[in-house]
Amino acid sequence: MKMRVNIVDLFDSTVETKGSQIAIEHNDKTISFYELKNKALSVATLLLKRNQALINRPIAVFLPKEINTVISDLGVLYSGNAFMNLDVKMPIDRVRNILEKIKPITIITNKKYFELFKNITILIIDIESVEEDIDYKLIDERKKKQIDTDPMCIINTSGSTGTPKGVVLNHRSFFDFTDWALETFSFDGSEVIGSLSPVIFDIYDFELCMLILKGSKLILLDSSLAMFPANLLKEIDNKKVNFIFWVPSIMVNIANLDLLKKIIPINLKMIWFAGEIFPTKQFLYWYDHIPNATFVNLYGPIEITLDCTYHIIDERPMEDEPLPIGKPCRNSDIIILNEDNQQTLENAEGELCVRGTSLAMGYYNDIGKTETVFVQNPLNKSYPELIYKTGDIVSKDRKGIIHFKGRKDSLIKHMGYRIELGEIEHIIVNELKLVDYCCAVYDDVNKKIVLYYEKDEEIAPQIFRKSLMKFFPSYMLPSNFKRMNLLPRNTNGKIDRLQLKNNIKKEQKR
Repeated sequence: MKMRVNIVDLFDSTVETKGSQIAIEHNDKTISFYELKNKALSVATLLLKRNQALINRPIAVFLPKEINTVISDLGVLYSGNAFMNLDVKMPIDRVRNILEKIKPITIITNKKYFELFKNITILIIDIESVEEDIDYKLIDERKKKQIDTDPMCIINTSGSTGTPKGVVLNHRSFFDFTDWALETFSFDGSEVIGSLSPVIFDIYDFELCMLILKGSKLILLDSSLAMFPANLLKEIDNKKVNFIFWVPSIMVNIANLDLLKKIIPINLKMIWFAGEIFPTKQFLYWYDHIPNATFVNLYGPIEITLDCTYHIIDERPMEDEPLPIGKPCRNSDIIILNEDNQQTLENAEGELCVRGTSLAMGYYNDIGKTETVFVQNPLNKSYPELIYKTGDIVSKDRKGIIHFKGRKDSLIKHMGYRIELGEIEHIIVNELKLVDYCCAVYDDVNKKIVLYYEKDEEIAPQIFRKSLMKFFPSYMLPSNFKRMNLLPRNTNGKIDRLQLKNNIKKEQKR
């Protein structure tokens, strides 16, 4: 058996089997597996010729979700480096903060975005100008220097100081999760994946692995389709999509609009969802309208490569019964700890912690933050063993099924994105200086971020939004703004986030 070090090591056999078949389809454009590999190798050759010492370094990819993005990501992997996809819709100041933090050695983009980087001293490559030039020897020499715990990609996630944290994920952990998925669900390469998640999501990275390892076909769906769910359903039906891995938000919207009564994607056989809670009422709408599909609820923060638990929903749940997050994926172990760092008993609540291959390597250029959440397993006093403390509160029933209860702190999942509410507060107080004190709270029922602020006079919501748009993408903007003469404090003088959250619950009951 050939040793697996870099995820693209196995792409050769996929291309041999499916060379002339379509690998990716985006709108009216397609590319075969053979063309995809050659273009990626050309990108790798250019990267290596530009910098012979380049290895295990982050390379930023600043492109919309298109075929060239996949080519760029594969090219980075062939060059022995880690890709870091950036959102082209992100405010440029936030992009610059990420670049300053991570310090990628190169940015792959196109001429449309050159102006954004005119004052940045980083090598810029225009993906549309890369010529077909493959140096197999140079690429092979680079491969020989790699090991499977080298970084594969960096995913930036919200950070409390205003600058996102770059989570480093390696090749071995992607092999591990994909192997589990292939074995558990018998994926064989016949999958036609309706890829809706942004390229900055780990869901996209899994879809990329499916293309590489099994030759699954990727249908790149424009993010704009999420705003027109009827068109989205028509598109996945027309493209004969049989597998989706989506964030529940869009699925909830489809259920609320009763769209499956008119448009049923008849080819859908596998439906995965993750990233946030899927309300059971809306889930049942999907379950009842597509009865022949397999539905799977997955759970896992970005610091756990892709996901660490799953629940196959093979029985119709009650409407008032929250969907469980299930049991651990193979080769991941879940430990539920109470406040004394002891394992909880049956049905008792505690913090979900994870150990195993799936753990990220930490935060790029931030050892301090890494050491606060990747810690020694308190149950193991015999040898070094790291666990990741998720901050999520869960319980385990007598059958060993894990149930999600809520967040321990100010970290939330909203529209599939992980958001540190403290980051919003930091920008409002320290950068914009709009108020001296504020607190962002999540309304779990209505799926909205609510900002409470302390001020003698009310500030118009549009002032907050206009100011925040310079720093944050739209999904991070609060929906409601509530003024208070004095924000509630707890006994240590800190703003009482829990009391504000209870205020929202009281308002909902009125």
